[in-house]
Amino acid sequence: MRGRGPEKILVSACLMGQAVRYDGGAKPLSHPIMDRWRAERRLVTLCPEMSAGLPVPRPPAEIEAGADGKAVLDGHARILEITGGDVTEPFLAGAQNALALARAENCRFALLIDGSPSCGSGFIYDGTFSGTRHAGNGVVAALLRREGIAVYAHSEIEALAARIMALEAE
Repeated sequence: MRGRGPEKILVSACLMGQAVRYDGGAKPLSHPIMDRWRAERRLVTLCPEMSAGLPVPRPPAEIEAGADGKAVLDGHARILEITGGDVTEPFLAGAQNALALARAENCRFALLIDGSPSCGSGFIYDGTFSGTRHAGNGVVAALLRREGIAVYAHSEIEALAARIMALEAE
């Protein structure tokens, strides 16, 4: 561990069982590794959308036209609600909040819920609100990766655990 202490991990609040998703629900990640990390106080929890002031519940939102979080960060795409409302700015603010928290807590890793226009790191929805997915990152995942933070989808928890164990064994 080279004097750093245990690696901290930024985690989507919905994975921690917090009812912060657009529909007022949660997606708790029940896994022995999560239990261990919780006991070791490694987990730093955030819902980017709520940190930026979006309510719960809220209308579903997707990145427009099959674009991804990188395109949103670069000003080439928007995040739109199913109602047509443009929520790009609060999503960008939430991404900045996530980055600031990760830096403040020295998180070199993030474990994020897949599919979200914020946290998706393997897939996101295509902007048609039809349930069609495509490979891509949400704005938080794209920004964290751009800034050198390793991002893992919730389905990759074991790969993240293996990487952390290898680092801490050095």
